[in-house]
Amino acid sequence: MAAPPEPQAQPDARPGLIVGGILLFLVFLAAILAFAVAHVMTKDFVVPQMALENITALEGWRRLWLWLQAEKGGYAGYIGMKVVLAIGIGIAITIISFIVILVIMLPTGFLGAMIFIGAKSAGATWSPYNISLAVSAGLIVLAILVFALSMISVPAAVFFPAYSIYFLAARYPALADVVWPRQPGPVAPGEVGLT
Repeated sequence: MAAPPEPQAQPDARPGLIVGGILLFLVFLAAILAFAVAHVMTKDFVVPQMALENITALEGWRRLWLWLQAEKGGYAGYIGMKVVLAIGIGIAITIISFIVILVIMLPTGFLGAMIFIGAKSAGATWSPYNISLAVSAGLIVLAILVFALSMISVPAAVFFPAYSIYFLAARYPALADVVWPRQPGPVAPGEVGLT
């Protein structure tokens, strides 16, 4: 009687799956990066053309494409600088926000703990009135915290649009006329008078 054939070992599919997963992730990352760059270019360069000259988005992109071909380095530097600035400002805002949260929450937490301990020692219980008072105080602290964190973000919210406007104004005469309006020339003597 012949021995049964030994089962053949199946090839390991894990390396192929890992490589395929990495490639899929890289394709996905490249697509997100391309969409992000297209969004920034549309917002910063196409929309001002649409607003100033009442043109379509396709016409704005056609013009932008010509500008990009003429000055590749300038626009690549713009995108690179915007990425670097976003990272730097993000880190700075995170650090400042953490400090502001500590400055607001430590005294507030200490005050809240003192009020809680004092109320407990006075025999107060969690009645509907006390619960609504605690919730109201918490909402006020939350509103103050949100307001403070929003104020921290204002310089970045103003800087990035201004950066794009001044970058484009140097290359787009219609926007330059809005950003830097021409001053009227000097008035000759005798031209000034009541009309």
